[in-house]
Amino acid sequence: MTMDWRQIWEIVSQPDNVPIVGLAFAVPFFAWFAVRQAHATDRLIAQLEADPSLAGTHHRKTHPWRPGWDRELPVWPYLLRIEFLAALVVTVLLLVWAIAINAPLEEPANPNYSMNPAKAPWYFVGLQEMLVYFDPWFAGVALPVLIIAGLLAFPYIDANPLGVGYYTLRQRAIALWGFGAGFFIWLMLIFIGTFVRGPGWMWFWPGESWDHTRVIYEVNRNLAGVFGVSNPWLGAVIGAVALAAFYFLAARLIHKFVTRTPLDRKVFARTSRLQYGIFQFFAITILLGLPAKMILRLVFRIQYVLVTPWFNI
Repeated sequence: MTMDWRQIWEIVSQPDNVPIVGLAFAVPFFAWFAVRQAHATDRLIAQLEADPSLAGTHHRKTHPWRPGWDRELPVWPYLLRIEFLAALVVTVLLLVWAIAINAPLEEPANPNYSMNPAKAPWYFVGLQEMLVYFDPWFAGVALPVLIIAGLLAFPYIDANPLGVGYYTLRQRAIALWGFGAGFFIWLMLIFIGTFVRGPGWMWFWPGESWDHTRVIYEVNRNLAGVFGVSNPWLGAVIGAVALAAFYFLAARLIHKFVTRTPLDRKVFARTSRLQYGIFQFFAITILLGLPAKMILRLVFRIQYVLVTPWFNI
């Protein structure tokens, strides 16, 4: 397969995709910057744990010591000055963006001509990509509601009092891994829907020419069909057993992860069964269930695991 740079440039240069190109550079940079600061804080925590007497000195700072740090800097003018400069930079950037790139407006809708591929705006293209792997009711309603509900619930089910107000990986590993995995999955869906999905929402590798006449011969099956089961009720039983087994094994895997260190076991001891159950449900359904379903669909061509007369999963 030859690399078609014109196809890549056509996707990247579209006004709708400018924010995605910005994400490709901004997210890795700020992630590196945050991890760098977190490692500095973790090294300081290790020093303070080794010698608690340092906690009463200037060694509580991760940055090099400067005279006057015994008094906290006031918000005015130091913090507000930085925020004001940041607001000016962002305003100038938005003005240059608005002037240099035309708005992605097209001709009036024509019922006799449909765009191919017809893609949602960049912030919804990940939701559109999820429709490939799930029923519309689950991908368009249930899963987004679960994601929002999980983000709202996590502050109330998190029993770890550490890591508040400062960067750390060591003391907030579970929360950071959970949020980081969910954020990565969402970005992956956006990038797949933008750069990989072509005409007919078919899979085109980056640089591969988008051939509108391409025909693919892929047969999707349900999980029951893999075992040659045609009875719908028996197939539903097989799907239910598979889902139960997946949740059981995933729960054991997550439990080993969240209790792997003495600090994690201490936090686990402070967590109620209700809090832990809610955490397990969201972690399995979103962080593990969504990637597992994508692998089943893309690699093994399995459309649904559980098929019933009322809903499919």
